Amino acid sequence: MSKDYCANSSSKTSVVSRSKPCTELRSFVSSGLGSKEVLTLRPHTPDSQRKRAFISRWKKLSNGTIGLNPYGLYAYDTVWIIAHAVNLLLDQGGTISFSKHTSIPRYGGGIMNLSALSIFNGGQQLLENILQTNTTGLTGPLAFHSDRSPVNPSYDIINIMENGYQQVGYWYNNSGLSVVPPKTPCNWSSSNQHLGVVVWPGGTTDKPRGWVFSNNGKQLRIGVPDRVGYRAFVSRQNGTDVVKGYCIDIFLAAIKLLPYALPHRFELFGDGHKNPSYDELVNMVASGKFDAAVGDIAIVANRTKTVDFTQPFIESGLVVVAPLRRSNSRAWAFMQPFSPLMWGITAAFFLIVGSVLWILEHRINDEFRGPPRKQIGTILWFSFSTMFFAHRENTVSLLGRMVLIIWLFIVLIINSSYTASLTSMLTIQQLSSPITGIDTLISSTESIGFQVGSFAQNYLIEELNIPNSRLVPLGSPEEYARALKNKTVAAVVDEGPYIELFLSDNCMFSIRGPEFTKSGWGFAFPRDSPLAIDMSTAILTLSENGELQQIHKKWLSKKACASQTSDGVSDQLQLQSFWGLFLICGTACVIALVIHFSLAFRQYLRRSPEDDYQSDLEPSGHGSTSYGTTATRRLTFLSFIDEKKDQSKDNKSKRKREEIASSNRNGKEDESRDVSTSKRVQMNNSEILHNPDNETWLTR
Repeated sequence: MSKDYCANSSSKTSVVSRSKPCTELRSFVSSGLGSKEVLTLRPHTPDSQRKRAFISRWKKLSNGTIGLNPYGLYAYDTVWIIAHAVNLLLDQGGTISFSKHTSIPRYGGGIMNLSALSIFNGGQQLLENILQTNTTGLTGPLAFHSDRSPVNPSYDIINIMENGYQQVGYWYNNSGLSVVPPKTPCNWSSSNQHLGVVVWPGGTTDKPRGWVFSNNGKQLRIGVPDRVGYRAFVSRQNGTDVVKGYCIDIFLAAIKLLPYALPHRFELFGDGHKNPSYDELVNMVASGKFDAAVGDIAIVANRTKTVDFTQPFIESGLVVVAPLRRSNSRAWAFMQPFSPLMWGITAAFFLIVGSVLWILEHRINDEFRGPPRKQIGTILWFSFSTMFFAHRENTVSLLGRMVLIIWLFIVLIINSSYTASLTSMLTIQQLSSPITGIDTLISSTESIGFQVGSFAQNYLIEELNIPNSRLVPLGSPEEYARALKNKTVAAVVDEGPYIELFLSDNCMFSIRGPEFTKSGWGFAFPRDSPLAIDMSTAILTLSENGELQQIHKKWLSKKACASQTSDGVSDQLQLQSFWGLFLICGTACVIALVIHFSLAFRQYLRRSPEDDYQSDLEPSGHGSTSYGTTATRRLTFLSFIDEKKDQSKDNKSKRKREEIASSNRNGKEDESRDVSTSKRVQMNNSEILHNPDNETWLTR
């Protein structure tokens, strides 16, 4: 073996002794493995004073002519285990006796003469005594589990080379690989979970893959579909066996990233007159006729059962392509900009906003009062006139103005959107198709085209239950266009990459609906082939470094038609685009009504019987006069809401309070004038009394 190979030996070859390693190594290396470097296992025997003393005595007994390996130590311990078990059997009262076994005579014929064998009568008890052994021998602790396996087995990992060997680590039942000798208790540590430096075949310390492609001239036979249509993916060049295309470039770029050389040759599969069957190509890989298959091969479930695929290098799913027809303007074209739900919600909000504004203005605004017929007309007129900003009624309440401003902003956006959409529909050429997706094809009875060799045929028949009689095989993009134009088929079902390339040259067709399957293209290899994993890693690297996109741009990037649509969704404006505006308007209306009714209810609770009596004598909001029969009758809340709020009522009490205050001030002024007059009279009298001789009155 050379570089990139690895080998492990069996238990028969892992008997390297510590006394004569060189002789055994030469024999081992020349035993037919053909490698100078080998990794093997050897039962681990811990070092101990007892073991060293035994090896010293063994050398003296054998004069150094017989080596001692771990199996010799295990044999020594085995003899002592049996001896202790027999001694225990005798102590338990057992005897050494043998007898014939009843089943052995059936096998007594032949040269082996099995009928002459006897069985030990105390064998079951002897076995139990052996399994109960718990001692320490030359090989370490000796004990057994209940399943008769040894307790805590361990091995030395030996790296054998041409001129010697080295121990690179240990394997222990509890810790796995380690560079630390096994001990009890367990000395497991994550820092020790590795081996020393290993010299692998070829004299290298680099870890081998365990396999390598031979360089004896044999190349991988890679099957390539000999396509007739869509030659940008895979095609034969000028009648030769040279192939090129999008898939080929990706494969060649991927093998350049492999850490090893991959000798290969491409072999075309197909007759060159029609597209080959991709299922047959995959089956040839599974049967070994091809070592791999490269091309636009879809990864589907039935193919993955027989081969392994790489990571997909392009997404691919089945889509529907159908012809587009020009839509003629109709008498009701002005209804098309909005969906029916959008029309209904818009009309409902016109009525809702009109009703809310009537409630907010009814008590204080004469333009929103009058007979019921007039009020209904006012609501309808005011509601729909806001569409053109032509409403004549003025809003006087603060809440009403707030609601109206928000609603006018929403109306402005709706009008602008409607105008733009209607203009687009009437001035730009509209293309449509009665087919909206795969569901339309399933429910119809029209013919459906598919690409020869594609898995689409089996999918339509087995998964969608479409009769085979409705399916029409087509082999090239030209046949696609011809069948769709002549109405031989209503639509074509094929994989996305093919359809994108087809539509780049045929703008009168369009993809209808979304992809109804999800898959991709990959390269096929035999089951459990390591190449599938390595190629997948290489494809991911191509995707990350941008080279995959560059190859796609080189072969498949073409200018798409402006009229193409990917989902067939109508151009109508949907409620989803405006529900936020309607939510704001509805919230504003609810808040305004809550505030309005809260203030009205507060005023209703503060009304006095005198106010009720006055309201009975005043004309009602409907233009009629009603007289109360008693001053103590209380109005209901609804009647209170319906009546017109008279501002003079609020002013009456204020003027009355002002009159009372004014009369009080006038009374005080009169009293003060009377007091001052009496004081002047007293002063005059006092002056007269003090001036009896003066005949003249003194005045001041």
